[in-house]
Amino acid sequence: MRTYGQYCPIARSSELLGERWTMIILRNILVGFQTFNEIADGAPGLSRGLLSKRLRELERAGIIEIRPKPDGHGSIYEPTQAGRELSELMLVLERWGRRWAELKPEHAHPGVVLWAWASFFLDRDRLPRRRVVIRFEYPTLPGPARRSWLLIEARDVEYCLKHPGGEEELIVVVHDPQAFVRWHMGQIQWRDALRSGAIEVTGSPELARALPTWNRHGWAADDPRAGYDGSTRHEPVPELADTPT
Repeated sequence: MRTYGQYCPIARSSELLGERWTMIILRNILVGFQTFNEIADGAPGLSRGLLSKRLRELERAGIIEIRPKPDGHGSIYEPTQAGRELSELMLVLERWGRRWAELKPEHAHPGVVLWAWASFFLDRDRLPRRRVVIRFEYPTLPGPARRSWLLIEARDVEYCLKHPGGEEELIVVVHDPQAFVRWHMGQIQWRDALRSGAIEVTGSPELARALPTWNRHGWAADDPRAGYDGSTRHEPVPELADTPT
């Protein structure tokens, strides 16, 4: 780990937290992801080798605790007290980024948006009780990245990179990834995205009408808790769940 050679607490903190991917890994752990695969899924583009290295660095710094799973297969990653206190920093960064950081095309990977939506921001009370498969297509992306799926079963949701089997009742084509991000964040209306051609939907009319009502506007400007509200299957640390912005 590189050092600035300064006693300043900001410099020392930056040595621990300023390495590439560290804050993304911490974000995933603080919102409740506990397994290696869950943390990796929330960091597309991060190699598993570098993820292992960063997790070990965070453990050595006393920011996370790594312990075996009860069944002995794999590990559980949880924040320590020092790690939980970083939730305040995360909320400050979220507020600052919402206000000042420009949303560029390279930030708008539609598959990442769909993963975040499925993991944190779906209103599960509005989901169908039956099994539903929805395909999302991204014509602007290359190769296998052009498709992903949502599998809904008993009001639980799984984000899939391969077809989960069964009939696809709805197909959502995202022609403009930035518009998909802005809708997800509550900055534009679904009907406007459809009208402009940014998003195209075919299939079940019932599901097509229902889908936009499932969105709880992740990290939206009017979301007083930046989307960390504890209503998903993952339990975030109390500071992220309860601290108002």
